[in-house]
Amino acid sequence: MSTAAGTLTWTPAAERTDLLAAPVAAAIAAVPSARVAEIDPELADTAAFCEAYASPPQLSANCVVVAGRRGGETKHAAVLVLATDRADINGVVRRHVDARKISFAPMDEAVEVTGMEYGGITPVGLPEGWPVLVDEAVVAAGEVVIGSGVRGSKLLVDAAELAALPSAEVLALAQPTG
Repeated sequence: MSTAAGTLTWTPAAERTDLLAAPVAAAIAAVPSARVAEIDPELADTAAFCEAYASPPQLSANCVVVAGRRGGETKHAAVLVLATDRADINGVVRRHVDARKISFAPMDEAVEVTGMEYGGITPVGLPEGWPVLVDEAVVAAGEVVIGSGVRGSKLLVDAAELAALPSAEVLALAQPTG
């Protein structure tokens, strides 16, 4: 059976903070199980990563930044779902962040507000107070691969530790597929 680790060699992330975005490196102690592996930045996108490194997509979690608006105020949140699922952004997520309108944050905005590279955004090291909405299937998956804040590496973590991040909430976020 394939594991999330795939064919990569993983090192404790706290020992290789040079492979992490600055905000991720500053917060990595919150995820003690985190291990990091260097990858080809051209293979950072989920499908290419999973194929190249034999890591099953059902053990890879994607983090997206959403921007919710209500009454002229914009609130950001992070949404973490398995690569095989789609988050119910306009339903569950919109209601949970109490927004009238919600959308994926534009790439430039997501990069600016997180301090991370597009394609590497991760729930570890996000700005204080941001809701981190974790789909229950991510937690159930156990060990998962997530971004490291940069495209040149990935993190391998115990998803229960992501659910324990200070502003994390575990919800049923995935829409039925098919």
